[in-house]
Formats: sequence, structure tokens, C-alpha cells
Amino acid sequence: MGAAYNTISFKTDQCDGCNACMVACAEAKSGTADVLNSRIQIVPDLAGRFDLAMCRQCADPKCVADCPAGALTKNMTSGVIEWDDSKCVNCLLCTVGCSYGGIVHNQAAGHVVKCDTCDGDPACVKACPGGALKFITTSRIYQEVGDLEDLFVPGLSGCLGCNTELIMRHTLRRVGPETVLATPPGCIPGMGSVGYNGLTGTKVPVFHPLLTNTASMLSGVKRHYKRQGREVNAMALAGDGGASDVGFQSLSGAAERGEQILFICVDNEGYMNTGMQRSSCTPFGAWTTTTPVGEHGKGKTQDAKNMPVLMMMHNCAYVATASTAFMEDLYQKLDKAIAASKHGFAYLHIYSPCTTGWRFPSEENIEVARKAVETNFVMLWEFTPGQGLQLSRPLDDALPIESYLKALGKYRHLSADQVEHIKSALARNVDVIRGFARNAEA
Repeated sequence: MGAAYNTISFKTDQCDGCNACMVACAEAKSGTADVLNSRIQIVPDLAGRFDLAMCRQCADPKCVADCPAGALTKNMTSGVIEWDDSKCVNCLLCTVGCSYGGIVHNQAAGHVVKCDTCDGDPACVKACPGGALKFITTSRIYQEVGDLEDLFVPGLSGCLGCNTELIMRHTLRRVGPETVLATPPGCIPGMGSVGYNGLTGTKVPVFHPLLTNTASMLSGVKRHYKRQGREVNAMALAGDGGASDVGFQSLSGAAERGEQILFICVDNEGYMNTGMQRSSCTPFGAWTTTTPVGEHGKGKTQDAKNMPVLMMMHNCAYVATASTAFMEDLYQKLDKAIAASKHGFAYLHIYSPCTTGWRFPSEENIEVARKAVETNFVMLWEFTPGQGLQLSRPLDDALPIESYLKALGKYRHLSADQVEHIKSALARNVDVIRGFARNAEA
């Protein structure tokens, strides 16, 4: 396995050219507010927006290769390209090799300067008021789990860009091989988790229950192994249909009894594997094949069932919501859910945009997931009986819900009245979650 490193990312559509990042960098590195001393430069582009000139800490840095004096080296621990002033001969060949304008000669300093990420706490990121700059630290996940075995076999038959397959592989890799897996009818067994022609798609025992009895069958499996004196992880990977509709009675019963299982609901807001039909988790206004759009139909006419809140009402050992757009948060909650399932019922609700059923390009999957959270359409929180509901991400300063709705083809038909209904329902949901969070703090 190679190495992964933290990095500073830049979103041009969130940059207004305020230069706060440049001032912060100049003050941190030169003690002055002169932006000419900044090691990060925001420059206008031809489209009227802004671009970023900054060291990208390249994996195969040309500046290092071009340096004849060995003054530049790649730190293989931090990933930062380091500059040694005692070796630099000021030939400026490094500036020729950089495609990003990331290393330049500074006249006041008398030598080249470049970003060093402020030893992992970049001043520019903290100063950015619009969130255009972000320090991405998810490399630790790769370092921690990159060498763990992928417990799903290669070649599963998911749709192009399937977010659910990403969730499947990440979760089972983390939960580990001492696991019995249940995958009720849906996208997960549909793409091959239960295998074909006598061969399973997983490297752990897996069974294919009915939509109605996933949690009850998994409860029996867990009790069987406990009677044998063997500790195994009893885990379900179920779609929202298998959790929120006909599967809810066994799920609710297992949660009420406090069965020691981990139930993960992969919510793609419908029965996508069997033709994109609506489920109770399908949001208001959404197009599906059973909530069509035409002369009379305008999409689903009911609001989505709030499964995570319902599960919280069961007083489970652990309940949380998560999104693949926020992987650090997902992994932290997955670890807590695994631990909670050792003594009680753990429920993890992961939102999973469906490129096919939601009608958007596959390469935009993670961006769609991110917009859902940034608009509060999806709220990230966790619950334990002792601490109540705790927000994992603030609900303030949310983006307009229109930025999320416009990204999805299944909402293309929405009327102004339908959008207003969605806004009102979203405001109520936010108030409910805020209320739970306030009660937990009291």
C-alpha cells in the first residue's frame, strides 16, 4: 500500500476573492499583512471566477526533480515538500518545474517560498470566511484501513459510480472478518453480495433473508453464536425499503429487545434494485416509477419517514446518521456503532445517492451527497441513551435547498408550491433535531 497525505482543497465556486486567506498566510509567514508575502495566491481566471496558486505537495514533485542542489525534498511522513535554505542556490529552476505556481521567488525574503501547511494547521483555511478552502484530513482513514482486507470480492455488479458499493466495502472492511452478514432483497444482494452459481460475493458468511425478517433472523444468528461461546459481529446491510417498510416490524422488535446486532440502513430513497419504486423514505415530490410525473402525477405526495428519529425513540444503545461525503464522521460513527453492538442494538443510517434512480451523472455522486448535508436536507447527528442527541455538524448557515434540488433529475419537475412545501418540511425537521440537541445539552 502507498501513503496518503492531508491536503488543502479549493472550491472556486465558493471563493469571492476577499483575500483573507492571503493576509492570514502573510501574517503567519512574514509577520506583515502584505499579500505579496503570502505563499498562497488567489488570482482571477478568464471566466470571472478565482483560481488558486499554491503548492499542491505533489506526489511526484517536478520542483524536487529540477532542484540541482537537493534543497527540496518530499517528506514521506507529512507529505509536505520541504525547502532547506542552507542548500538553496537561488537558481529558480524549481519555479520552472511547478505547474501550479506553488513555489515562487519572494523579493523581500530574497529566496523562493512555498506552502508548508503551517505544520498541519493552515492559517489560510481558518481565515477563509466562505469555506472555499478546506484542510482535508481523511488520509488517516486510508492509513488506518488501507491494509485491511476488502471482504467483498472484486467485480460486484453495481451501477456505474454506485455509492452503495462504496458503503458496503468500507463498512465490512472496518467491521472485520469475524462477522455474519445479512443482506435482505435490494441493491446490495442485487449487485452480488450473496453471489451467483453457488459462490458468495463476500468473504464472510452471508445470508439472504426476506424483507420482513432481517433483524429477527440476525438476532437468532447472534444468539446461536453466543450460546456456542463465540463472539461474532451480527450485521445487516439493508436498503431503506427493507428497513422502513415491511422490514420495520422485525427491526423495531430487535431494537426494543436490545439485541446485540449492528443494523446499517443504506438509504437511497427507494426500491432502486427492482425498478426505482417509491419507499416510505422517498422524499416529497420525488419522481419514481410508482410516483410518476405527468398530466396528473407530480411525484410523491407524502413526506419521507424519518427512520433515524424513529430508531432513536427505541432508546437503542447507539443511533447515528452518516454520509459518504463526510468519511471521517462516518468512520467515527461506525467505530462507535461496532462497540455499541457488543452490548445492545446499534443502528447506523447512511445516506446513499443513487445515480440511476435520482437521475444525475455518476461522477457527481459525492458532490450530491455533500450538498444534501450542506443544505440540511440530511442532518448528521448521533444518539446514546446517556447523552441524548448530539449534532455532528452545525445546522447554521446552510446552503439554499434549491442548490440540492437542482442537482437531481428526479426533482426537475417541481413547481414553486412543491419547493415551498419542501422548504417548510425541512424547517420543521431542523427545528425537531435542534430541539432534541438542546434537550440533551440541558
